[in-house]
Amino acid sequence: MLECFIKECDSSWRLSPLYSTMSEVADEYPVEDSCLIDMDACYETFDKDGDGQLNLEEFRLICKALFRNDKGHIYPLSEERLRHMFQVFDRNRDGAIDREEFAFCWNHWIKVIVRPTSAFLIVDVQNDFISGTLNISKCNAQQDGSEVVEPINWLLSTVPFDCVFYSLDWHPPDHVSYIDNVHMRELHPSSPVSADKAQAYDTVVFAGPPPMKQRLWPRHCVQDTWGAELHKDLKVVEGAVMVYKGTNPEVDSYSVFWDNKKLTKTSLSTQLRERNVTDIYICGLAYDVCVGATIADALAIGYRSVLVDDASRGVELADIERTKDTIVSNNGVIVDSHQVLSMVEGRDRRPELGYKLAMELKTALEEDK
Repeated sequence: MLECFIKECDSSWRLSPLYSTMSEVADEYPVEDSCLIDMDACYETFDKDGDGQLNLEEFRLICKALFRNDKGHIYPLSEERLRHMFQVFDRNRDGAIDREEFAFCWNHWIKVIVRPTSAFLIVDVQNDFISGTLNISKCNAQQDGSEVVEPINWLLSTVPFDCVFYSLDWHPPDHVSYIDNVHMRELHPSSPVSADKAQAYDTVVFAGPPPMKQRLWPRHCVQDTWGAELHKDLKVVEGAVMVYKGTNPEVDSYSVFWDNKKLTKTSLSTQLRERNVTDIYICGLAYDVCVGATIADALAIGYRSVLVDDASRGVELADIERTKDTIVSNNGVIVDSHQVLSMVEGRDRRPELGYKLAMELKTALEEDK
């Protein structure tokens, strides 16, 4: 029913199965035709005791209607998180959400959860990471990078993302990350390995200033080479945006948002803001390096972020598990590709992402004071 509320007079939603959702959580209240239901009708329906405001128990009913999968299963929500979210919308701290406060909740929280604007970000599915100089199947995790192509192509063909981005490592020949360039820059005395003894995948410390840790990689994804091209079987959709990273020879760039020193942004943040994106689905190569750094930044910036597990492959199993822990601990979600469509369409609504959004709203409200 919340989708009917948010679609507000859109006749295409008159027969929405979410009618039954409302009946389950507030079955003693008659539900009018969806074309007549608006924000006030939603407020009045969940105002179970009719006192003109929503208490914690009535807000709990909203969350039960809101946080469900496409089969109608209600996701569990801890009491602590329920209270945290309630407090975000009870802005005057009187123990209830009045109509003015609910208008904020409706416009900035419920609408986003039910009608997200979703971006699909495909990270570094390039030749060198699949069969070239930095073929990740030869790394410790021994995962085949080519296996991400099929689920990514399926998602591109079946899911109506609002926008699609492809990132590419795009390094100049003298890039700081290349093992064969290690002699080009002075190492700091604290470096655990000397330039003469350094090998691929070692970590050194360059002198700077300031001193900078750098993991050394085989030469890869050099600008305008075959290795830097997207894999030939990867579908490239019309209207997609290419984001190039790692173009500065002096600093590496794992995240698609920033270089590793957080000195320079790519174009991604601007592109996402221009499209009013709320949710980002991220996958690609490598799970525990560029994919992991990208979703960590997306969460830090405030996006509702989802990692597509079966469309990602990595380098080190332990680092992949650490990446997963980071995502979950920061209110991100990890899913398989078959779960994405219902989430993008607003039929599968995860409480972790709802909580993430509520906490971002809390931060924004505090900063405005």
